Amino acid sequence: MAQLGLPEKELSIDGLRQAFEKAGYICGDDLIVTVYLALKLEKPLLIEGAPGVGKTEIAKVLSRVFDTDLIRLQCYEGLDENKALYEWNYQKQLIKIQLEKDGSGTAELERDLFSREYLLERPLLKAIQAEEKVVLLIDEIDKSDEEFESFLFELLSDFQVSVPELGTIQAHQVPMVVLTSNRARELSDGLKRRCIFLYIDFPTVEKEYRIIRLKVPEATESLARQVARAVHYLRAHLELRKPPSISETLDWARALVALGAQQVDPVHLKGTPNILLKNQDDLQTFHRQLDLKKFWSFVQEGEKASGVPGR
Repeated sequence: MAQLGLPEKELSIDGLRQAFEKAGYICGDDLIVTVYLALKLEKPLLIEGAPGVGKTEIAKVLSRVFDTDLIRLQCYEGLDENKALYEWNYQKQLIKIQLEKDGSGTAELERDLFSREYLLERPLLKAIQAEEKVVLLIDEIDKSDEEFESFLFELLSDFQVSVPELGTIQAHQVPMVVLTSNRARELSDGLKRRCIFLYIDFPTVEKEYRIIRLKVPEATESLARQVARAVHYLRAHLELRKPPSISETLDWARALVALGAQQVDPVHLKGTPNILLKNQDDLQTFHRQLDLKKFWSFVQEGEKASGVPGR
């Protein structure tokens, strides 16, 4: 396993944390230890959490940290093995049949038609057939059917798949597998047993502040701190259908910078809630439930604690 030019035996928790932060992903001990163990034990990593907390980003960061390909399977209702594992190239097979119409015997032709030459690799097969270790992202597994979830057991346990016409195909290299779930439905115990589990919650104020400073360096320290506290307050105190994600926090910080804001103020708050909230019900909740006095007190409290002058 290549990791930033270091031998595999030298992979450490601290080294992995530094590599993640260098790749732009700020994380705590609980997350980095879990990812480290998944890598060392070559076990799939199952990540649950609300939309927008950085689950999919972990797979992208692993791809950058280890300088390898990211192969992504986006799950949806009705997904089956033909879309996820392989398909036969029917057009190419038909051409072969036409060319061999008066040629070889039926049995020989059938064996030829179902050879590797006519196999179209989909994400799962592509990942285990890769000559180099890759990152396999199975995104939003909770959106797939339970039957497809069960189909994954062989791959996640033994890193092999069965193709009736070809037999069992084993992985050349065990891929780094990341599965994500938004908890739309409960996943089976069978799937969970095969994985190392990680739950990601919304970040603390301090962690989100650090993320803003890293991702939106043009924002002032005061603006970054106030944005982090403002978003935290909205998540904690409003009954929102979809609380703002980290990416929406960053979009809001960039929007405020574009408006020339040095700090969060009532004018910008009133004019930009649609950057944070993406449905009409949540916008109405924002205007109806937000206690401005408590909100501003909480936002400015962080400024006093940090020694940064408030508004």
